[in-house]
Amino acid sequence: MGRVLTILFSILISNSILSSAQNCNTYSFTNNAIYATCVTLPVQNSHLHWNYHASNGTVDVAFRHTGVPTSTWVAWGLNVDGSGMIGTQALVAVPNANGSVQAYTSSINGYDTSLQQSSLSFNVPVIRAESVNGDVVIYATLVLPSGRTSFNHAWQMGPVANGAPSAHNLASENTNSVGTVNFVTGQAGAGGRAGGSVLHRRNTHGVLNAVSWGILMPMGAMIARYLKVFKVAHPAWFYIHIACQITAYGVGVAGWGTGLKLGSDSVGIKYNTHRNIGITLFALGTLQVFALLLRPKPDNKYRKYWNMYHGGVGYSVIALGIVNVFKGLDILDPEQKWKNAYIGVLISLAAIAAILEAFTWFIVLNRNKEEKQTSPTGNGANYRGNGYGNGNGQAA
Repeated sequence: MGRVLTILFSILISNSILSSAQNCNTYSFTNNAIYATCVTLPVQNSHLHWNYHASNGTVDVAFRHTGVPTSTWVAWGLNVDGSGMIGTQALVAVPNANGSVQAYTSSINGYDTSLQQSSLSFNVPVIRAESVNGDVVIYATLVLPSGRTSFNHAWQMGPVANGAPSAHNLASENTNSVGTVNFVTGQAGAGGRAGGSVLHRRNTHGVLNAVSWGILMPMGAMIARYLKVFKVAHPAWFYIHIACQITAYGVGVAGWGTGLKLGSDSVGIKYNTHRNIGITLFALGTLQVFALLLRPKPDNKYRKYWNMYHGGVGYSVIALGIVNVFKGLDILDPEQKWKNAYIGVLISLAAIAAILEAFTWFIVLNRNKEEKQTSPTGNGANYRGNGYGNGNGQAA
């Protein structure tokens, strides 16, 4: 049975690859042009076709974006001296009100670009565009600079407002539409020097913060709240709690640092809510660390106020951390399984907390009942005496 499933799976994969190749290589252009090389780019339903002419260092390209909605601009270009969006020498296609498509060149020098028409750092003697059955195709001849054949490239699409290009979305497909192209070897795709580096930092940022604020912090609070009820756990629970929270804070600082780097490298890309929550988390987490140094002794009259402060800030950090993890997942837009995995972790922690909460109160109430019966004064010990009374997960 397993072998049969493997064969069927292989057939499906082969058919998928064949379908993709046919979609790219057997497309019929309206001018009957034939291109020797074609690649399907990994994101945004885009294809790049070309003929490279070694004799004069030129390349005829056809960039094709399929399923383009009306009133949408399309662009593709080479980044000769760098990587990513800034510095891209772009070919742009903008639809006109009469149904035709205007094609022109635009040198992108900043994140606030509106794709104004301008010359490029290399010559483009031929450029035109057309829209056919929802596909936008840009045709051009490029005079490749300095005899080079390998470049970083980028491609993009966005809305048109009042006849002019507007800012594109910042979804995962839009931010990952960069890579490399080699006009001789025929290799092209996403994940070039800039794309791979930025995507790697984004993923690292997400993992670090999910582990720190979204998992370790709640676990540290649970350790403090539920271990302290067991007399045999004194004072070990306190040191385990501190170790867990300090580790979470350290990992969170690393995640915060990668976020700062991402922000500095992406000046025009802003996620204000995610950023503001991240700054708040870092500030409150740092405040908690310093508050540990100012922790009054258990018999100090101000200790109860410190407990209230420490518990309130701690639970605020946990709540904000979980919210920001989901904000980050929405930005990264990974496969649904990753969000499902994090939801599963939260559900597991919540279920464990619910069980431990019930078990803890069972122990506390029985212990208080026993102490009340054996107390000479008959009024028993209060919750603080049993090591659980402050109820906020802090050291007694």
